[in-house]
Amino acid sequence: MGRDHDHHHDHDHDHDHDHGHAHAPPQPDDKVHSYYQILGVALKELLIEKGVVTADEVRAAIEARDMITSANGARVVARAWVDPAFRERLRTNANAAVAEMGFPMNTTQLVALENDERTHHVVVCTLCSCYPRELLGLPPSWYKSRAYRARIVREPRAVLAEFGAQIPENVELRVHDSTADLRYLVVPRRPAGSEGMDEDALAALVTRDAMIGVAPARAL
Repeated sequence: MGRDHDHHHDHDHDHDHDHGHAHAPPQPDDKVHSYYQILGVALKELLIEKGVVTADEVRAAIEARDMITSANGARVVARAWVDPAFRERLRTNANAAVAEMGFPMNTTQLVALENDERTHHVVVCTLCSCYPRELLGLPPSWYKSRAYRARIVREPRAVLAEFGAQIPENVELRVHDSTADLRYLVVPRRPAGSEGMDEDALAALVTRDAMIGVAPARAL
């Protein structure tokens, strides 16, 4: 699921290097966003000073964003698993598909990537932490870390193995680099034995990590 996009941040490839030693799990990097945090605070204070917004409006917007969880994305994935027509709409126009479920993404393009028996997709933002927050909430600290952003491109199988996801060698592994204008949602493979489950039950099997591509959906 998803389309090919030609832009200078897209790394759809499998760089698999055997270094012959174990790697520590990706660690958070507290300084990744220091510059942008300072810039954001300055912009917020300027907008409040000029009367464009109030402090209460800024606070309310932050609180509303912080309340978003990966449950939104899980609902989208579950709908795609049970509704072939919705799955096709998600494949061809993901923005419109998620908007019809009440999750509009008005400022960025969304592309849905479907894992199957031949292809496994994983998402990164090599420059910062671009992420479909309307669907997944706030990104985890490891997603923003320099270790993850660098290593998932160079040695994706090794990194995924550290998350507990063993990708067979005969499965193509594609790494997709998010940008300020383009975000990705991974649709994991539907777990075996879930054929009789309804959408709510299926959504409970879809984790945040599965929608980033570093883990499969929960098994039954």
